[in-house]
Amino acid sequence: MTETLSLKPQLGTYGVWTFGPVTPEQAAEIEALGYGAVWAGGSPAGDLSFVEPILERTETLQVATGIVNIWTAEAKQVAESYHRIEAAYPGRFVLGVGVGHPEHTDDYRKPYDALVEYLDVLDAAKVPTSRRVLAALGDKVLKLSAQRSAGAHPYLTTPEHTEHARGVLGEAVFLAPEHKVVLTGDAAAARAVGRETVDFYLNLSNYLNSWRRLGFTEQDIAKPGSDKLIDAVVAHGTAGDIAARLRQHVAAGADHVAIQVLGDGDTLIPTLTELAGPLELRD
Repeated sequence: MTETLSLKPQLGTYGVWTFGPVTPEQAAEIEALGYGAVWAGGSPAGDLSFVEPILERTETLQVATGIVNIWTAEAKQVAESYHRIEAAYPGRFVLGVGVGHPEHTDDYRKPYDALVEYLDVLDAAKVPTSRRVLAALGDKVLKLSAQRSAGAHPYLTTPEHTEHARGVLGEAVFLAPEHKVVLTGDAAAARAVGRETVDFYLNLSNYLNSWRRLGFTEQDIAKPGSDKLIDAVVAHGTAGDIAARLRQHVAAGADHVAIQVLGDGDTLIPTLTELAGPLELRD
């Protein structure tokens, strides 16, 4: 799948992940700082109506979904949205797809098979594999992401997971993990902010199993999450400390790291501004 390599230079080494899309104005600031992509989480609707306003206000910034949920966004509508965006802004949109959480979907059944069927619909609608990625934690879906998409977008992981994922995917497949950050030297305060976000995932079997595979104990993953777990998935400290942690993903094999800034909305741009220097976005 040599075509998968095209995503790396287009998205750059670092991007920004937010729960729900950024505003067009924020996107313009993010692009000016040197970040290559914005990822919209929170299971956006299948019409993907937020994408064009962002692309209209920016010049090279990529927009990606992190992720469209196969249970809430109908595949045919998503395919139509992809082609609409691609026609207006060629090569600037990446479709991230995933299965969500079994605990939060009433009709969630045989998720792997459902994901395969969803990809079959995207294939039939001619959504190219080179412009889509899959949310993936375990080996089965990591392998599927290599076979049926440009690569994988793991969420709430560590550099150790990135290293393992790279081994499963092979060298030619795109890998873009997400990592959370809190810009403060107060470790206790950072962990408190981190726990507010991570708490939701401490009820979800796919994340708990992923952490177990990484060596975290039952005590680590029991609510409210040990300091060891929170520190592993939420980088904190100075901008230099956080940049060093994010670079560990790159050293472990990531092509792109999607940075999620935790805290209220007012912290997003200031934190990204502080990180831009240590991440050497303009070098």
